Amino acid sequence: MELRYRQVHLDFHTSQHIVGVGQAFDPEEFATTLKQAHVNSVTCFARCHHGYLYYDSRVNPERRHPHLVRNLLAEQIEACHRKGIRVPIYTTVQWDHFTAEEHPEWLAIGADGKILGTPPYEAGFYRYLLVNSPYLDFLKKHVEELFSLFPVDGLFFDIVQPLDDSSIWSRKAMLEQGLDPSDQSNRIRFGRMVIDQFKQEMTAFVRSFSKDCTIFYNAGHINSLVRNTTGAYSHLELESLPSAGWGYLHFPLTMRYARTLGLDCLGMTGKFHTSWGDFHSFKNPAALQFECFRMLALNAKCSIGDQLHPDGKICQDTYRLIGSVYASVEEKEPWCEGARPVAEIGLLNTEEVTGAMVSDSTAGALMMLEEGAHQFDVLDSQSDFSAYQVLIFPDEVLFDAQLAQKVQAYLEHGGKIIASHRSGLMEGGQNFALPAFGVNRVGDAPYSPDFILPAGEIGQGLPPVEHVMYLRGQQVSPLPDTEVLASTAIPYFNRDFRHFCSHQHTPSSHQTAYPAVLRHGNVIYFAHPIFTQYRQRAPHWVKTLFLNALKMLLPQPAVRISGPSTLRVTLNEQPHHHRQILHLLHYIPERRGLELDTIEDVLPIHHLSVSVRSTREPGSVSLVPQNVPLFFEFSEGYLRFVVPEVYGHQMVAITYPQA
Repeated sequence: MELRYRQVHLDFHTSQHIVGVGQAFDPEEFATTLKQAHVNSVTCFARCHHGYLYYDSRVNPERRHPHLVRNLLAEQIEACHRKGIRVPIYTTVQWDHFTAEEHPEWLAIGADGKILGTPPYEAGFYRYLLVNSPYLDFLKKHVEELFSLFPVDGLFFDIVQPLDDSSIWSRKAMLEQGLDPSDQSNRIRFGRMVIDQFKQEMTAFVRSFSKDCTIFYNAGHINSLVRNTTGAYSHLELESLPSAGWGYLHFPLTMRYARTLGLDCLGMTGKFHTSWGDFHSFKNPAALQFECFRMLALNAKCSIGDQLHPDGKICQDTYRLIGSVYASVEEKEPWCEGARPVAEIGLLNTEEVTGAMVSDSTAGALMMLEEGAHQFDVLDSQSDFSAYQVLIFPDEVLFDAQLAQKVQAYLEHGGKIIASHRSGLMEGGQNFALPAFGVNRVGDAPYSPDFILPAGEIGQGLPPVEHVMYLRGQQVSPLPDTEVLASTAIPYFNRDFRHFCSHQHTPSSHQTAYPAVLRHGNVIYFAHPIFTQYRQRAPHWVKTLFLNALKMLLPQPAVRISGPSTLRVTLNEQPHHHRQILHLLHYIPERRGLELDTIEDVLPIHHLSVSVRSTREPGSVSLVPQNVPLFFEFSEGYLRFVVPEVYGHQMVAITYPQA
């Protein structure tokens, strides 16, 4: 089943101390409000993090919310189905306050012997239940009951994460498998095995009741750990509320990776000003537009998180906000259905190395690529590299033997690489894994900050004078056939208590000492951590150097644009319609408050010149969904046209005659 484009994820975590739960719920009002807001799928709650059920349970009547006044989930499903709205069912897995209180023996335990998560005298239900304990039997009976009571369109299993657990359940199982539980690396590996087995086993169990309901396991983030169990999912949902801890870089990074895994994807933001549970708050309309339209541009369907009030009355103002965005999404769907990205660059995510959900190095690369209007996917070490003309290894991707062999094969077939700092070094970091990088490592650079001297093609757009590089680089020596594209000038001395100059770093001594940027065949190597530097301080000269290097390896990119660096440009193709769809997004997140970024104003762009690489002349170019034709020219392998205005989000359809 293909995912629907206009979904709502409707939280309902409701304390046992609140009375009259569901008393103001009106099934017809509920479904009609969703329908009028252009919502065609809503995820509703069977069981919440407090551990309570919102339906009449025969299996666990004691878990029915003590103040629930109606068979809420049943009424929600029936009313929505009458309007043609799907209702996937939500249930929690690892967070359940009721179960944690009743069965503390099922809770995960840290290596220090303490319960993982919320301490006993703090508010919150964030303690982790173990799916490798008898809790799993309870969970299966709960799921089985859902199928016995409801038409199950889908199941959303929340909080399904590998744990570093030292409970008796895990210690005993690890010892039986010959693993030392006192070794943290063994516990982490075992935790991943446990969660993978749970997902596969639960999916097989669900499929014994339904062959076609949707199934998703939520961990709050999609990364390479999903690879082992993609068969357990019907699709992927990318929880990513920019105004919460995820920020505005998380979704594009994660979605550009998730879309390479072969499953349909759903982006998930929220209507909240901040994050989940932010009752009676409203996201700025421009922010919600950007978040949803960016999902479309990156080939995801849309989901907006909301939380139903405990009394069950749906908020009309919330759904006027959601409806204002989803009306536009509905108009745009025909140019999004079946679309796939045009991606010529692969960015290696450093999460496998650093464990960081959004590392500075990967984020810096993502920012520069987006600001340069480049078309790219995010990859891991297991990805297929052959589809990409250029691979980027940002700052800290160490190579094991398997990755080195894979990269060597990629280069032998004509692939091109940009690497920086420690990327390309063997595990241990002493030297480079491949002679193809054209350099030997001497050690860490002896000076920091030092200064790069732009020159020639790599320095186009920059004056040929010192530019400070704030973070310490590597000192490397070139192999005989390696070209030094730019050198490093050194300061008079490093700043310390014995010798310092002025307020910050010591200025250049005008002496060049070691290479900064080198090229060996199809590999360009930056000795400094340029991507981390860009994420931390955004020096324009660093971006210029990187984009110049990319231009040297990719002289004819898929898209060229005349717009500002705040413009987000993605090119997709719809093969069945013989057309490409260009998405132009111009919304600018701002940190107006101390804690989060948001978007309030939409700033239009006028008379935007666009060039799209093409092998043949199209039949038409038009603004969609407005269906306004554009004048275009085709020459030297590029299609050229001008977009009169981009106000927030504009799509352009490039339609080709059938061959």
